[in-house]
Amino acid sequence: MPVDEFNEEPARSLQEYWEEYSAIALRRRWWILIPLFSCWAVVWMCGWLLPSTYVSDALILVEQQKVPEQYVVPNVTINLQDRLQSITEQVLSRTRLQEIIDQFHLYSSRGRLAKLLQPGDAVDRMRKDINIQMVQAPDQSQGPTAFKIEFSGSSPQIAQQVNTVLTSLFIHEDLETQEQLSESTTSFLNNQLADARAKLEEQEERVRAFKTSHFADLPSGLQSNLQILSGLQSEQQNNQRALDGARQQRLYLQSLIQQYETADGNAGTGAPAPGTAQSVDQELLQLRAQLADERSRYTDDYPDVIALKERIANAEALRKKVLSSLALSQKSPQAKSAEPVDVAGIVAGAPAPIMQAESQLKANLLEIQNYEKREKQLEAQVTAYQARLNQTPEIEAELADISRGYDESKANYDSLLQKQNQSQLATSLEQRQQGEQFRVLDPPSLPRKPSAPNHLLVSLGGLALGAVIGCALAALPELMNAPVRERDLKDLVPARILVGIPNLRTPKEFQSLRRLRWMEAGLVSAMLMVMALGNLYAFYKG
Repeated sequence: MPVDEFNEEPARSLQEYWEEYSAIALRRRWWILIPLFSCWAVVWMCGWLLPSTYVSDALILVEQQKVPEQYVVPNVTINLQDRLQSITEQVLSRTRLQEIIDQFHLYSSRGRLAKLLQPGDAVDRMRKDINIQMVQAPDQSQGPTAFKIEFSGSSPQIAQQVNTVLTSLFIHEDLETQEQLSESTTSFLNNQLADARAKLEEQEERVRAFKTSHFADLPSGLQSNLQILSGLQSEQQNNQRALDGARQQRLYLQSLIQQYETADGNAGTGAPAPGTAQSVDQELLQLRAQLADERSRYTDDYPDVIALKERIANAEALRKKVLSSLALSQKSPQAKSAEPVDVAGIVAGAPAPIMQAESQLKANLLEIQNYEKREKQLEAQVTAYQARLNQTPEIEAELADISRGYDESKANYDSLLQKQNQSQLATSLEQRQQGEQFRVLDPPSLPRKPSAPNHLLVSLGGLALGAVIGCALAALPELMNAPVRERDLKDLVPARILVGIPNLRTPKEFQSLRRLRWMEAGLVSAMLMVMALGNLYAFYKG
């Protein structure tokens, strides 16, 4: 057989590796077990020396406004995260936390180990012990609807009591903050409303002064001015007609006086007044035609109609007197010459008809003066109202400019007034605690187990550390003093091993070995039992 065949190293199987390492573990069992148990025991005991921390948690729900927003719009619209951040900064202020620390004597009874592990200021340590977490709603679109407050204390009772105080501070601070923000909004709107009211009053005073100074020229009085102007123009026409009638009456009276004077002159000579009856008839025809014209336009109660009737009556009476005078003069000229009679049927020499006509003429002249004076007044009034109507567009433009500022101020005032009313309702809602507020859904809990340290993890960590150290100690002598085994010998010597001589022991040595094995088994069992019980205790205590 060639020598190279002895030098070839066959591949090892997984079972061979397992047998080899199992043999090493069995030979170095105490190199592994003693460090394993010792390290576990040390770590386990050190874990119980660490200060326990208990966590008490409370769940606070953000309760929505009880009154629908369509009736009362809230003043505060800050989202929950910003609102909670602001409240957290106020609650976790140094003053507030120092009061809680002094009240419950926190961080004063811990041992030296805790002081070494957690150095620093008590307020900073308390801030680290407080944890606030947002709780997401089942519907992701709604965002957070609640938050959780956690506090880590040295005992379950302290953790619960401190968390109760923190929860009440959060609720109280939220109510106070909401009320202050709402009152600030209302106060701001009150100030803005006062300024708007002052500006509105100023605009109202300007509009009032303008309307007072241009009372008759305002666009609102355009229709009234038109009606007045139309009435004045109608009155002017009537006055003109009355003036024309008065002037005709003057002419009539003047002609009548002339006729009286002619009749008196003829009475002295005994001859009748020529053409007197014809002139009276013509006058009657004119007056009756004028009366018919006036009646076609006015009623019988109209002043011009009544005046014409009186003039017709006077003319008819005058005509009868003239006719009677003429008849008397024709029948008895001697008697007439002895006793002359005037055109009015009165004895000649009596001045009553002429005086009456002259007095009527004076009254007529006075009436004409009044009509002319009234005509001037009407012309002045018509001119004034026409000037007002001509100024109406300009006045309307000025009033529009002034009213525009008033309308803007009025709209701003009405808007602020509505907002102020809504703000007052929202403030009243906050004061009655009917708005959006925090409500304790789960009160601070009393923890049953400490949250830190986790003694089971500490114990398992000690086991892992001991196993690593034990394996390292067992592998060290194997690497430093490598023995030559049967397989190694096969690799080193080209000859085949024919027989192996085992370790021969006496019966006494076998008995001692058996006793040693039982002691080792008992000791290993005790160690495993202690580690198992220690882990179970750590699991139960947490």
